Amino acid sequence: MYKVALFDLDGTLINSEHKNREAWARLFRRHGVPYDDSVLRSFTGRPAKEAMADHVASFAGHSVDELCAEVAAYAALPDMPAAVTVDGAMELLHQLQQMRVPLGVVTSGPRDYAESALTTLGALQLLDVLITADDVSRGKPDPEGYSTACSALNVEPSQAIVFEDAPAGILAAKRAGIFCVGLTTTHDAEALAEADVLLKDLTEVRWPHIGPS
Repeated sequence: MYKVALFDLDGTLINSEHKNREAWARLFRRHGVPYDDSVLRSFTGRPAKEAMADHVASFAGHSVDELCAEVAAYAALPDMPAAVTVDGAMELLHQLQQMRVPLGVVTSGPRDYAESALTTLGALQLLDVLITADDVSRGKPDPEGYSTACSALNVEPSQAIVFEDAPAGILAAKRAGIFCVGLTTTHDAEALAEADVLLKDLTEVRWPHIGPS
């Protein structure tokens, strides 16, 4: 049986990918840089600065920091799509807390964003550990974030389970040696093929019988 449950944030507990993609799309349109859906997907589940570094050469005269600040400004505009809770998220968090299962979130977002989103969700006070982009030197798909969470909770990776919606996050979990449940909330099943188990969303979780016994 798994001793701790670790969750990604965007696309796993809250569905903000439509908002995030629109913010990135506005950046590309504003600077006249061509993009398609595959470009927007490349930002999912990765630290913004690391993802932006892959594209900054197309934005002549602008730095990664400047472009990420511009995207953050777009994301804060009142006309942007609102983030919503992923189906089953709060129900599962409350169930696990009542069962005394330690809970953690490992996100590619900065701490101020994560704490604000989790507070709005009503989940921040349920967590035993929160690992953000500010707490690691290497973002997903590097395993550092999930390895750090396991160390903070004093468990071996084999004693943890991860819930993720993005290919980069699934790779991070697997590279950390953790069983990973992929959620098809933002990507199709083919994109999440590295996950150990695939579920539609968190309503399909039947704790603790997930994966091998």
